Amino acid sequence: MPDSDTVPGRLPVERALRQAVAEGILGPANPVAGFIDVRGVRDSVAGLHAAFTRVPEVLHTFAVKACSLVPVLRLLRETGMGCEVASPGELRLALDAGFPPERIVLDAPAKTRAEIAEALALGVAVNADNLDELERIGALRPPGCASVLGLRVNPQVGGGSIGAMSTATRHSKFGVALRDAGARERVVDAFLRRPWLTRLHAHVGSQGCALPLIAEGLAAAYGLAEEINERAGRRQVTSLDLGGGLPVNFADDRTLPTYADYVAALEAAEPGLLDGRYRVVTEFGRSLLAKNGFIAAVVEYVKDAGGRRVALTHAGAHIATRTVFMPEAWPLRASAYGPDGSPKRTPVVRQDVAGPCCFAGDVVAHDRELPELAEGDLVVLHDTGAYYFSTHWAYNSLPRPAVYGCAESEGRVVFATVRRAQTLREISEESGLAHADALVDSFAAVRSLS
Repeated sequence: MPDSDTVPGRLPVERALRQAVAEGILGPANPVAGFIDVRGVRDSVAGLHAAFTRVPEVLHTFAVKACSLVPVLRLLRETGMGCEVASPGELRLALDAGFPPERIVLDAPAKTRAEIAEALALGVAVNADNLDELERIGALRPPGCASVLGLRVNPQVGGGSIGAMSTATRHSKFGVALRDAGARERVVDAFLRRPWLTRLHAHVGSQGCALPLIAEGLAAAYGLAEEINERAGRRQVTSLDLGGGLPVNFADDRTLPTYADYVAALEAAEPGLLDGRYRVVTEFGRSLLAKNGFIAAVVEYVKDAGGRRVALTHAGAHIATRTVFMPEAWPLRASAYGPDGSPKRTPVVRQDVAGPCCFAGDVVAHDRELPELAEGDLVVLHDTGAYYFSTHWAYNSLPRPAVYGCAESEGRVVFATVRRAQTLREISEESGLAHADALVDSFAAVRSLS
């Protein structure tokens, strides 16, 4: 039986699958779906809040990119979370989910003037990515602006095991690179010339970054804040945005590291970080949701290739994009179930689990030992509550899958639709259906001249 069926407090996958099949939301007519454990989400948020109990002032925000689904954001709002956004679309989602502007933080490396102006008008907190952006913010700040304004710095402490997830490297595109010649003095001067600039932001990275590396980077931001305040002769920097960055254990069902481990690492690196001297903002995403979701897909065909079994399902690169293109960095556990949702008991064989995309690399699990799969069986991809079914890739015009929230109520599993499956008509509409004749009619004269 899969590990996730043995974790206390977590909704058993088998029970959820059986009920989903019985209700017809998963099966031949609906061959792939995502599922979110509502109680699990609440418990993860509670664990985050508990770990920071001793911190006098803290705003925990959820990174919208980790699960850009309005009902999920609404659930997180109800648990006391704020929201971190990195685009106009994410800001719209946060507002529609009901987050008040004062509990929203805007981070992005390439904000337009229009994006900045909107955030300032609303009172959303803004972290400038660079010194030039501070000039834009200064010019756009309305009288009586309520936004907390900060600057992102790159402590340049190095990268973790996944380069693409490491944001504090020497050449990172994010923030002001503090160890570059003259950069630190320019940052201090930028604060001294702008009394309205009161927050420092740093983010070392997420998956693949060890806690000591994360703590080292945030301690550097703390040291810079202390220097700015000393030079200013007053407490100009009043808050520190510590970013996100808690990695997720994808190897098994254990939640490692924990938020308590994160807090301990920060306190060991710099005791002043969390002692109340500064208001603290966090931006966790993946670590709150990854283990509270799974993808289930029907096996459409099974065949042999080169002496190995290949199971073709409807969960591929359009859903598990990172896993397909970087399988070593983003491996997912896969489990086998029968058509009714019960665990498979057939002999274990080495198999690939592949998706429906029309390219050879579309494999979500390579050479895994799994009970022998057959047509109509179900494959579950675990720990996919963050990013996977909420950040769809439109390759081959494959539709976005339905997503359901699930919880136990009165002894049975109940579902709520978070997002219905995308229809083929909607795919066509997104692909310019309303302008189908644009290139024919608009350029008829060009054709006649040729």
